[in-house]
Amino acid sequence: MGEILETARLILREFVLEDAEALAQVLSDPQTMRHYPAPIDRNGVREWIERNRRRYANDGVGLWAMVLKATTEMIGDCGIIRQPVDEEFLYEIGYHLRRDLWGQGLATEAAIACREWGFTHLPVSRLISLIRPENLPSRRVAERNGMTIWKEVQWRGLHHYVYSVTRQSA
Repeated sequence: MGEILETARLILREFVLEDAEALAQVLSDPQTMRHYPAPIDRNGVREWIERNRRRYANDGVGLWAMVLKATTEMIGDCGIIRQPVDEEFLYEIGYHLRRDLWGQGLATEAAIACREWGFTHLPVSRLISLIRPENLPSRRVAERNGMTIWKEVQWRGLHHYVYSVTRQSA
């Protein structure tokens, strides 16, 4: 089913439309999505999956379904997406995890695996994560992934830190 990579506790694979219900538990949760303009409704969750499936075809990357190996549950997403930042395209490591599983290092485990995958499979010297300054849990994941704040930008109308890791510092 389009498996991309595996870690000690997780499998990252391509999304399928059947993931919509499980993904809605993440993206429709107001607490999980508090640093976004709004939680994503059911139709938006299906569009999220379809958009990532287009990314797989067009960019060779996208956000992937995060599956907990112990239970085979789809618990969130993590992956690499091509993002326009300051008039250039950069590859971003992004992640969203179901709230009841926060604090167990799962997002960090997935993000580190994506960093390693990215530097192995993509012709880039830098990977980024775009994070709102007030999103302390995501900032901690980025820092544990070897990233530091590279610059600040207005992105989609909101202030963001651009966390960055280079191939040399990974």
